Amino acid sequence: MGGFPSGGGGDELAELSEINVTPFIDVMLVLLIIFMVAAPLSSVDQRIELPASSAKPAPRPDKPLIVTLQPDRSLLLGDKPAPLARLGEVLDAATGGRRDTPLFFQADRAAAYEDVMAVMDALRAAGYLQVGLVGREAG
Repeated sequence: MGGFPSGGGGDELAELSEINVTPFIDVMLVLLIIFMVAAPLSSVDQRIELPASSAKPAPRPDKPLIVTLQPDRSLLLGDKPAPLARLGEVLDAATGGRRDTPLFFQADRAAAYEDVMAVMDALRAAGYLQVGLVGREAG
C-alpha cells in the first residue's frame, strides 16, 4: 500500500492557523533599502542666487529704522553700530520701547544665510515682529 499512513487513529494533518510573516518581512526590508537609497537623492543642496524683486517699492516712512547686516557680519542700526548681543537694547533706545515700530532689515549679498537668520531670531526675541526685508530693484 505505498507510503501513505493507513486510516487509523489521529494521523490527519492539522490546520495551521498562524500567518507566515517571512514574505512580509522580505518585502519590508526591500522597501527599507529602496527608501534609504532614494532619501538622500531627494535632498540635494542647490546653490542659488536669489533674484531681485520686480514688485513696486513700498513708500518709505519719513525716518525708517534700518538694520543692516554687512559682509563682515557687523550690524548697523541706521549709521550706528549695533552688536547682535545687544540688538534689543539698541532698538529699545531708538524706538522708545515701542515694539510695534516697523523695522527694515537689509543684508549684504555676501552675508551668510545663517547670519541673516541669527539677526531675524534676535529681532523676534527682542519683540520686534514687524520687520520688512529690503531688496534691490530689478532692472
